Amino acid sequence: MNIDGTKLEQLLGTMVNELGAAANAALVMTGDKLGLYRGLVARPLTAAALARATGTHERYVREWLSSQAASGFVTYDAATDRFSLSPEQAAVLADEESPVNMTGGFYSLAAVYAGEPRLADAFRTGKGILWGDHCTCLFCGTERFFRPGYRDHLIGEWLPALGGVVEKLERGARVADVGCGHGASTFIMAAAFPRSEFVGIDFHAESVAHANGHARAFANVAFEQARAQDFAGTGFDLVTMFDALHDMGDPVGATAHIRQALKGDGTLMLVEPRAGDSLADNLNPVGRCFYSFSASICVPASLGQEVGAALGAQAGEKRLTETMHQGGFTKVRRAAATPFNMVLEAKA
Repeated sequence: MNIDGTKLEQLLGTMVNELGAAANAALVMTGDKLGLYRGLVARPLTAAALARATGTHERYVREWLSSQAASGFVTYDAATDRFSLSPEQAAVLADEESPVNMTGGFYSLAAVYAGEPRLADAFRTGKGILWGDHCTCLFCGTERFFRPGYRDHLIGEWLPALGGVVEKLERGARVADVGCGHGASTFIMAAAFPRSEFVGIDFHAESVAHANGHARAFANVAFEQARAQDFAGTGFDLVTMFDALHDMGDPVGATAHIRQALKGDGTLMLVEPRAGDSLADNLNPVGRCFYSFSASICVPASLGQEVGAALGAQAGEKRLTETMHQGGFTKVRRAAATPFNMVLEAKA
């Protein structure tokens, strides 16, 4: 075997970066839980001052700060021995209201690592791993990762991109949010359109219970445990699915049932991870992130259900459109997109 020294050096450099990123992932969660990032928002602090402000131990905090500075997640001033957050770092790591806050994804990573032995066994057997089989950090992490994007785009961009939907919602419409998880998307829509009625539907009992615990503050929201292919109710003006269809075992059955549950002029809004239609189109940082989570979470979830279609998180617009056509929708178009998501509108 002839090894190209230059290529080897480049690959080793990549691997060192990967190991550092993987090792730092747990520290991102630690910093988030203990308020260490938030403690740096107001002003630069020494490690000792941050430890005092957050009720933590200085020696741990100094090592944490060093790792964050080496990762580019915090800024270090050697002249003053103080650490700070730039506006960009604060937006990504400290501000829960920021549309680019990314900390939730790290909690999902914890579930991936905790489930690795079971995943290796699934690779050998071909069996699935149901959503509810993962540790609870997956559910809260998924909500925290996707919620900022929904909050930033859903009301102002995605819904207005659909033909006539906002007008219906303003007058008062019936909406089903299928695969709602903890209900982040459902609550965002319900708050914006108080005249409309929303029902969040998910097959995971613990997520439904969590969502119902927060629904008491809303007069127009309820959550039900049911599958996408046989949930109760008809006559919906709008059905939404946020980053959920590709996880389902029977996506054609789900879209067919949604088609029957909608009014004749109703709309299905499908939000899915953004992807091209071929592997070559998706060999980029976003595709890498989604393929990795897909191999660990999404494909096993689908393979654990009936049919086991396993679309995967990078199914692409063409395959998603074909799925909706098979489910009975005749008109499908891309209505909007962000770097992470694409929004498809489907009508009868």
